[in-house]
Amino acid sequence: MNKAKKVIIVGSAYPLRGGIATFNERMSRAFSERGYISILYNYTLQYPGFLFPGKTQYTEEPPPQALLIKNRVNSVWPLNWIRVGREIRRENPDYVILRYWMPFFGPCLGTIARIVKRNKRIRIIALVDNIIPHESTILDKLFIRYFLRPVNRFVTLSATVLSELNSFGRQEHALFTPHPLYDNFGSTIPRDQACTQLGIDSSGVNLLFFGFIRAYKGLDILLHALHAVVQSHPDVKLMIVGEFYDDREKYIELIDRLHLNPHIYLFDRYVDSSEVNQYFCAADLIVQPYKTASQSGVSQIAYHFNKPMVVTNVGALPDMVPDGKAGYVTEVNANAVARAITDFIAHPDRDSFTRHIRMEKKKYSWDLFIDKLIALAEA
Repeated sequence: MNKAKKVIIVGSAYPLRGGIATFNERMSRAFSERGYISILYNYTLQYPGFLFPGKTQYTEEPPPQALLIKNRVNSVWPLNWIRVGREIRRENPDYVILRYWMPFFGPCLGTIARIVKRNKRIRIIALVDNIIPHESTILDKLFIRYFLRPVNRFVTLSATVLSELNSFGRQEHALFTPHPLYDNFGSTIPRDQACTQLGIDSSGVNLLFFGFIRAYKGLDILLHALHAVVQSHPDVKLMIVGEFYDDREKYIELIDRLHLNPHIYLFDRYVDSSEVNQYFCAADLIVQPYKTASQSGVSQIAYHFNKPMVVTNVGALPDMVPDGKAGYVTEVNANAVARAITDFIAHPDRDSFTRHIRMEKKKYSWDLFIDKLIALAEA
């Protein structure tokens, strides 16, 4: 009888919250479904409090079932990195997947990788969300290079990040494969039911801006676009759903200045996984007016719920959303976003978007993602 292979994923997981933790848990489950022994090495300290812009790093939801999560990693304590590296090496996994999304984690993950690598049979794979961060510091390149050096294989979730990786001379044994579906946010519910649960109007067109609110995500662009749209379509509403990681007041002032209050539903908080389906099912169109991007988990939630999207022509977003089929790809300005929203409102066959989405999302299965990752690890 063949011994089951073992994979260790080093990255955030329950009780930490957010898209990366959700992804890591779903990936661990996908490995388990394939017969692997899958272990998540979670952070005991992910960010120091002064670096975290939100209200809390932790969820109050119940723990995920049937996942092995070990809370071990302190992102700022070097002695901990050595201890964790030695523990993982003793576990003797076949693969170690390091989840990397910003240079801050470079020293921690780079040190763990160096210690694990002393066991030469272990393949170290970096799953990279970003190389060049959205907000830069003078230490970025030093930390990035320190992290990259001991890694054997790289998986990026966008072609843009793969190109950034190449600029650091690590193009060998690197693979771009798209972000798989977020299919773990519950089932689809009727639109009217979702609107009732949220206490919003179901009679007009509902737009959705979803996720942590940061400057690069372009909520200001969307508000200017909405101002243009409602001049001819006064029944359009925008749900803004997420915790502010940017100055909240500047957006409130912009909403007031543009006289948009009757058209805004503001859900100014982190949304638990069990509630996500309500917002997506109440929406007619998901809008991601990002100024910069690598990839977006929001798109993959939209795909799961068969919702068309408006995305800007940055990063991997246009690759993920075929223009005119799964939604619209626009330039990064309010007029272009407004034109796309207006076209959707007047579209004679909105169901055509849903039909295309059902076909398109077959490319984003977890089975395909794991197949590619394993093939790269074994190459």
